[in-house]
Formats: sequence, C-alpha cells, structure tokens
Amino acid sequence: MTVLDTIVPSIVLFAVLASGLVSPALARAVAGGIDTLNEWVGRVVSWICLLMVLTTALVVVLRYVFVIGFVWMQESYVWMHGVVFMIGAGYTLLHDGHVRVDVFYRTASRRFRAWVDLAGVILLLLPVMAAIWWAALPYVEVSWSRLEGSRETGGMPGLFLFKTVIPAFCLLVGLQGISIALKSYAVLKERWPDGFNGEAGEEA
Repeated sequence: MTVLDTIVPSIVLFAVLASGLVSPALARAVAGGIDTLNEWVGRVVSWICLLMVLTTALVVVLRYVFVIGFVWMQESYVWMHGVVFMIGAGYTLLHDGHVRVDVFYRTASRRFRAWVDLAGVILLLLPVMAAIWWAALPYVEVSWSRLEGSRETGGMPGLFLFKTVIPAFCLLVGLQGISIALKSYAVLKERWPDGFNGEAGEEA
C-alpha cells in the first residue's frame, strides 16, 4: 500500500465533481441510491442485535444454571457485535449518528456545512477508508486461502467470513461518504428545496 493508493478515490471523486459534468439532479439520484442501500443494510443488521441479546442470555443461563458452556456460542455473540458495529457503520453515518465535535457546524448555513462535509469526505473519510481497505486486504485474502476458523477448540468455523466484514465496512462507509459528497455538491450547485435528510433547511 502506498500513499497514492489511499488518495486515488478522493482524486477521482474530486475530478468528477470539478468537471461539472454531474448535474445536481444526477448527484441527488446517485446519493439517494446509496442511502437506500445503507438504509436497507442497517435495518437488516439491526435484527442481529436481538439475536445477540438472546444468545448472551442463553449463555448466562446455561453457564450459571446448568453449568454448561459452549465455546462457539460464546464466540458467536462477540462476532455478532463486530458485524453490527462494522456493517452498520454506513447506516450510522447516513443518519449522522457518529460522534461529531463541532462548534460552528450545526448553526452554520447550509452552504457552509456543504463545504465542510465535502472537504471532510475528500480529505479525511475516503483516504482513511482506502488505507484500511488496502491494509486489511492481504489479511483477509490469507484467511480465505486457509478457510480459517477459530483458534479455540470447539470455536466457531468460518473466521474468514467474519474477517470479510472489514472490507465490507470500508465499502459501505466509503459509499456513504460519496453520498454525502454528492449531496454537498448539489447544495453548492443549486439550492435544494429540502435539507440534507429531507427536513426543511434554512436558507444559505
């Protein structure tokens, strides 16, 4: 992995937007498609939370009431937590649920927020996602080549599938970042009738 590998997505996105060939309508349409994808993924993954709670409760009951324990069952809820956290990250970004430390952002004009979001995606989000992707890819490839399972006796098989969550995380968050950039671009090109998430937005 080189520095160039991490900034290629940002360069491509910047070049496409700077060319002016993308209309605000097209930007909104593509962003809407990405939003729909992450909304669907997030809703599906949310059901894993229920399964995780039930599995954890079952482990406790079996261990402390019946004095029975299964390594694979204990590992399963740890894996489920990882899947929810990683695969649901794009959904969380869609709904602006990540921690944001800001002083001026929320009270600023829509155009100012659009500039901040666009810069954040191009300069920070996409390079970080690309760096994680390229760093994780050999790790995941080796795991697949070995059809890796748990190192614990009686543990979960299919660890290679669990590790695939890492590039999936990069893809979903990266796509949501592109959606944010496209929405920001549309705001800067022409005023939207509504705000970023469909709510009435203030005038720039």
